[in-house]
Formats: sequence, structure tokens, C-alpha cells
Amino acid sequence: MEQTHSTPKANAPKMLLYCRVSSKKQTLDGSGLDSQEHRCRQYASLHGYEIVHVFRDEVSGGGDFMKRPGLVALLQFLKKNKKTPYVVIFDDLKRFARDTMFHLKLRAEFAQYNARIECLNFRFEDTPEGMFMETIHAAQGQLEREQTGRQTRQKMRARLEQGYFVFQAPVGFRYEKIKDHGKLLVRNEPLASIVAEALEGFASGRFQTPVEIRRFLETFPEFPKNAKGQVLQEKVSDILIRPTYAGYIEHERWGISFCKGQHEGLISLETFQRNQERLKGRAKVPARKNINQDFPLRGFILCDDCKRPLTSCWSKGRSALHPYYHCQWKGCISYGKSIKRDDLEGEFEKILRALKPTAEVYAIAKAMFKDIWAFRVDYQKKRATTLKTKTIEMERKIDTLVDLIVDANSPNLRANYEKRLNNLERDKLLLEERIAKCGRPIRDYDETLRTAMDFLSNPLILWGSERLEDKRTVLKLVFSEPLSWKRNEGLRTAKTTIPFSMLGGVETLKYKMVPRAGIEPARGFPPRILSPVRLPIPPPRQACV
Repeated sequence: MEQTHSTPKANAPKMLLYCRVSSKKQTLDGSGLDSQEHRCRQYASLHGYEIVHVFRDEVSGGGDFMKRPGLVALLQFLKKNKKTPYVVIFDDLKRFARDTMFHLKLRAEFAQYNARIECLNFRFEDTPEGMFMETIHAAQGQLEREQTGRQTRQKMRARLEQGYFVFQAPVGFRYEKIKDHGKLLVRNEPLASIVAEALEGFASGRFQTPVEIRRFLETFPEFPKNAKGQVLQEKVSDILIRPTYAGYIEHERWGISFCKGQHEGLISLETFQRNQERLKGRAKVPARKNINQDFPLRGFILCDDCKRPLTSCWSKGRSALHPYYHCQWKGCISYGKSIKRDDLEGEFEKILRALKPTAEVYAIAKAMFKDIWAFRVDYQKKRATTLKTKTIEMERKIDTLVDLIVDANSPNLRANYEKRLNNLERDKLLLEERIAKCGRPIRDYDETLRTAMDFLSNPLILWGSERLEDKRTVLKLVFSEPLSWKRNEGLRTAKTTIPFSMLGGVETLKYKMVPRAGIEPARGFPPRILSPVRLPIPPPRQACV
């Protein structure tokens, strides 16, 4: 609500002005609130009205008028000043209401508060003929609104069926006009890479919960946040369940089933599906109340016949209780078949013991991780350049806001500019602090990775802990998926996580590596491998040892 000042004639009727647009786009294209107010002011000047207040709305005219803040404020003003016969002016009858029922109710509200309505392109008459024409015009406005909405939905649905996303671009995407496609979603860097890393991290287990993803996203100044500088948990949940990020389209309310989109996704469909399973609670190591110290593998070992988790129990014998794992899924050929706990857990410990690397392999792995550490430090230093560019851009915005504050005539506008300026200044300080920390780890390599390397050297040590949490940690860190138990055969081949897979690769590689001509490796220590991703194997120049 904005109070205005004019110079009308003495005892001139007092006028309230109401302007409304359906969207901010109408405000920007020249047919918005300012142009409406200008025409209404000309009308008031022509009739000698005194403008008291101007009320504005940027919402749809359809539906309940009590959802329009500007109109609600206008009605409250009239209610407080019933004794004053105000004149309420609208630019067009469609600005009043675009719903027949609410149009009539709104007319009754104004009559209750002793207010007269005038419109620039329609004459209100309190006659049967006038009320009839007014109702026809209101119904026509409602018809046009509903027809426009229907046409818009039909066009959007047709685009969706063709595989084109038609709503507001999700974080990490932007629209770009592409030949033969029209507006198409494309990657919006650096947000696209940030979102992709978050989604891949959740799928791989790097992030165990959506809360960890939220904390990860909040570390990036580029990622959009709310006024408090936070990423809402609802935003994280929306990112995790959107098939758009996998390059697919779905809209259940409009009957659009899951289908391939025209745009390129940020992640694979496999990664998306894995995230959905994790969200539904199908975690690799489920946290259940009945997982206890007596059966640490319960819920992690699967029956190889039905691929469902084995359960466990204590079976009462003649003189003592005996621990067993077994399959309790009816219909499985192994239903009710018991497995001695010592047999199953004994084989599991053999797998852990086999994962212990030799001293030579451990030394190579340690050197590899040290190279990775150096690479990450160098990456953070390079990221500082990106943050510095962001700081320069922010300084330009700050300079622009300072100029706008100096030229602003409205106190409300100046206050909004100052608020934005304060937020930018705080963001700039935060960026400068992060730039100073880039490339400088809080702790050094030895201090940070000592515990991790000790675990990699022998995971069986942590498994021998008396704490159930430690045993579950082993399951989560060593294996990429649950193990299967085949009756009469034992545990199937285990799929380990990346660190242990790398150690296995190095174990195989050391027998393939030979010294280059003229270069002898140090005794008892194979040549150092500098690349942790692609391990180069030089062409053989002599027989393998």
C-alpha cells in the first residue's frame, strides 16, 4: 500500500486506486501496474477526485479475492473508514475479478462499506439491466480465463508428451533455444556439476542421508539459498526424486508416464533408481532395532535363492541355546533352512582376512592416496580462482546497488536495496574467507588419513571390536552391496568398495609391472604409481618376474 499526494479541488470526492496483474511478466512488458496507475490517475484528474491510497496486487484474478493481499488491505481500509464515502477505481473490469461468483461477493463487500465502484471501460449501474450486463461481463472474464488456462495446459501437456520439460528449470539446468527443439533444458554450470556430485554421492554412499547432501550444497556459494543462507531440506528431497536429472520426464497428474526426455541428464538412470531405493529405506546396511550384538550380519547377508535378507534367532537345544541364521521367506526353496552362526561368520572373516594387503601393496596404496591428496589440494587452489571471479561479480552488484540507493526516491524501495546490499556484503566476506582457506587443509595428510589407512591395512581389526557400531561400519566401508549365501556352497564373491577394489587392482598390477631399461626399482619396493585412476603398464621388455 502506497500513500500518495495530489492537489484536488476543495471537498473533492476521495478516491482509492486498485491495480492488479497476474504475473511479474506483465509488470515487465509495459502493461503492468505502473501503466494502470497512470491511466487511473488521469481519470481521477479529469473528474476532480482526490487520490488517497493506491493498492497493488501481482496475483491471478481467479478464485477467492481474499487471497489477494492488496485487495484485502483495501477492504480493511474501507472497513476502518465506513463513514467516508470512498470511490474505488479499477482500470478494467477484469482487474476487479475473473470469477463470476467472487465478482458478485466482492460487489457486496464494497456496498457494505459504503464504497462506490468506477471502472475506466465499464459503467456500473444499480438497475436490473445494468446488473445483468455486469454479470455477463464477469462471466465472460471467467470464460476467457478458463479457456486460456485450458489452452496453456494442453500445449504444456503436448510438449511433455514429446519429451520436453515445460516448467521452471530445476537447479542445475537453464533453458536455451535450440534449432528444431525450441526451448530446451541444458546444463547450467557450475550448478550442474554440483548437483550431479550430490546425486552421485548419495547413490555411492558418500552421503548417507539427505541431511548430509544439504550440508554439502550449503558449502557452495553458487548454490541458491533462502534469505537465511540455508538450503531447505524440501529442496534436497525434490532434487533426489526428480527424474529430470536423469534425462527423463514424468507428470502423474497429467497422465504423463516415466519417459525419456529430449534433454541430457546430469546422472544416469541407474544412479537415479539407486537413489530412489535408498530413499525408500532399502539401505545396504539397514538400521533395525532387531540387529543386535549377537547377529551383526543380520539384514546384510542375503539368501542366494530369493535374494532376501537372512534373519536370525537363538534355537533352544537340550542343554543350551544355539545361534543360527536362516531364511524366513515363504516360497523360497531354502525356507526354514538354518545356518550355524559360526559357519557363516567364519567365512565372512576369511573374506576380511583376504582383503588385508601385503606390505608392498599397502605402500603403493599409501603413495597413491598421497597423490590424490595432493591433487585435491591443487584442485582447491584452482577453485579459489573461481571464487575470486565470483567476488568480482559480487562487487559489481554492490556498486550497482549503491547507485540505485542514491537515486531511489521511495523509502520502501531504498530499504529493499539496503537489505540486498547487506546480504551481498555478508556473502562477499564469506567468499573471501573461503578463498583464504582454499588449498590449506585444516589437518595434514598423516593426521587426517592415519585412521583410514590403518583400517585399509587390516579391516579385520575393526570387525573384532565389541561395539556393534564398529561392525556395521565395516560392512558399510568394505562392501559395495550385500553378500549372498548359497546353501551347501557358502558366501558368494564379494563386491568391495573402491578403496579395496583399488588395492586388489594394485596387487594384480605389481606382477605386470617391470622396470624400464636402465632403471632398477628400489629393493623390496615396486615402482611408485602416480595415477590412481589409470595405472599405466609399460610394454614388456623382459620376462615377468
